[in-house]
Amino acid sequence: MYKDHKIGVVVPAYNEELLILETLEGMPDFVDSIFVINDCSTDNTLELIKQRQEKDDRVVLINHEKNRGLGQSLIDGYLASADSDVEITAVMAGDNQMYPGDLPKLINKIVVQGYDYVKGNRLLHENIDFMPKYRFFGNAMLTILTKFATGYYSLMDPQCGYTAIKNTALRGIPIEEMTKGYGYNADILNMLNIRGYSVCDVEVRPVYGREQSKIKLWKYIPKTSWLLVRLFVRRLWQRYVVRDFHPLVLFYLFALFNVLFLIIPLIVRFFHMYRIEGHAPRTTMIILVFLLITTFQSILFAIWMDMDYNRKDRRGPFV
Repeated sequence: MYKDHKIGVVVPAYNEELLILETLEGMPDFVDSIFVINDCSTDNTLELIKQRQEKDDRVVLINHEKNRGLGQSLIDGYLASADSDVEITAVMAGDNQMYPGDLPKLINKIVVQGYDYVKGNRLLHENIDFMPKYRFFGNAMLTILTKFATGYYSLMDPQCGYTAIKNTALRGIPIEEMTKGYGYNADILNMLNIRGYSVCDVEVRPVYGREQSKIKLWKYIPKTSWLLVRLFVRRLWQRYVVRDFHPLVLFYLFALFNVLFLIIPLIVRFFHMYRIEGHAPRTTMIILVFLLITTFQSILFAIWMDMDYNRKDRRGPFV
């Protein structure tokens, strides 16, 4: 136990024979349960997990007969933890990419400060230079998009999977509906924001070495970007229409209407008239500039109100 709280750790593993034993052997002594999900590995990962299970009775094996993806592995681990007597559930990947010494920092934010969900932030750590440059810049871009999708504008490094959640919060969200592939980080943050749970960052050490990333960027970037757009729309609808009402939704709708039904047709008309008459149509240009300014202002007002609404430091579910 950690400060009289039972701790569980979910460890998703797929073809991690190189590092799975190091991950499990390095698990802190205060961890009560280790939920290891073998996602139909084709190497010796399953045998190594069973080997460790014989030495460590904290290890609970969940074996997938078919490969179901990282998201489903986490869902199964979360559900197993939620059904147990564990009070706080952390996630540590099976590739030993998460420094065990940082786990108390995440848990303290829940136990001592009362947050519902805590996630790691590698971008401000002094060892950030060890992160591959393409990951750093890709992460920075996704951070901006994820702020809009989740409503937690102060968070950084949303792609970091090193997290801890209070099990009361875990049971309060439809975790079984979380996306099954990459992008689950933003999805769970979106669920938490809709229900008003408190979330914060904690600085963690970036660990890179022998692990091999299974992310294919040419698939990951477009799929994740589209997911973030859908999460943004879902959050606006659920948070500001269904559960509460806020005029920022009207500002976003006004901007969307302007773009789809006024600005785009006017741009087409502008270039059509320019091609026919040989000069820029003045009236069309004035109207277009006016619409662009008002649309931009509308979006800025909506973002400002969204940030202000989510700046409130809540502890516990939104009522």
